[in-house]
Amino acid sequence: MKKQVLISGASFAGLTLAYWLNKFGYAVTVVELGKDLRTTGSPIDVRGEALNIAREMGIYDQIKSAEFVHTDEIVDAGDKTLVKFAINTLPEYLGDIEIHRGDLLEIIYNTLPKDEVKVIFGNSISALIQHENGVEVHLEKGERKTYDLVFGADGTHSTVRKLAFGPEEEFKKFLGVYFAFAATDSIQTGRAESTGIVYRELGKQAVNYQFKNGVNSILVFRAPKMDWNYRDRERPKLILKEYFGGNTNWKIPEILNSMLGANDLYFDEACQIDMPTWTMGRVGLIGDAAYAPSFFTGMGTSLAMQGATLLAKELHANENHEIAFAKYNEGFKPLVKSVQARVNRSLNVQLPETEADLKASFEAWGNQQQSSKTE
Repeated sequence: MKKQVLISGASFAGLTLAYWLNKFGYAVTVVELGKDLRTTGSPIDVRGEALNIAREMGIYDQIKSAEFVHTDEIVDAGDKTLVKFAINTLPEYLGDIEIHRGDLLEIIYNTLPKDEVKVIFGNSISALIQHENGVEVHLEKGERKTYDLVFGADGTHSTVRKLAFGPEEEFKKFLGVYFAFAATDSIQTGRAESTGIVYRELGKQAVNYQFKNGVNSILVFRAPKMDWNYRDRERPKLILKEYFGGNTNWKIPEILNSMLGANDLYFDEACQIDMPTWTMGRVGLIGDAAYAPSFFTGMGTSLAMQGATLLAKELHANENHEIAFAKYNEGFKPLVKSVQARVNRSLNVQLPETEADLKASFEAWGNQQQSSKTE
């Protein structure tokens, strides 16, 4: 009889794990809080070993054909171009693939045999009760069932982590940064040849991105820890007004007004998740729920795919889940640590705190672009 597994979260980590566990003969159920796949958001990167995993899954060519090749600009307060670059051609990004978030999510989702993998949208886990031979799961909308294994792939604010391991604050490392993004189709970048337009001040950054389905705007800023709940819909608007209201530079007023009126405003703090172990009994964590590196590293998606694949392969190779879990923890921890350690460098480049660092960051982008042209 097939082992029954439940995965919470239908994003990159959860869907990749579902693919492999189904392939290895498990009966897989995925439960997702959203009413459908969350295909909105900024483009993401697929890098390094994650590209080899895509080849193993037979989806590399689809990812490559959907690659998002674009040109970006950094501008000053008067909208004058300071630096122009194509990130895909920069030396440190060569070989990587940038792709719209929704495109990659749908590509992975479509690898799942719908008659074998059960996906439940619009529901979430409300309780986990671990027993010697299984995990009793209560869903918010009624269903109760016992699974052999349960996996949390439900993001930085993971419900599974909270239920099985403890409060989020025990594992979260706040990076002193908040961010917001929303669809702002009324804003025009004024540059048909460029996709992303970036404006920066000390400790602040504003971005307009022209995606295939319209324009998204992003506000990022340094700030001390605030009293804020990620489920609160109104408090973020007050915070954005506090930090960007009254700022008349570039397109800040337009961006702020559009965001405050947007139905899809997303606001959160930039953080990392650092845990001594990603498994507890018959419950395991993957992706941002286990080791969120923060978007500043550009490695969240790749780590999600790699971690999910490694965990599935260890479970396939070891009948005893405890052995598989131990090898997953031991084998993946060094890479996670090295990726998370990169965040300070990226923070200093994207959100400089001194005039000297701000100037140096412009020069760094310019030098990278020149280097890419000579290679």
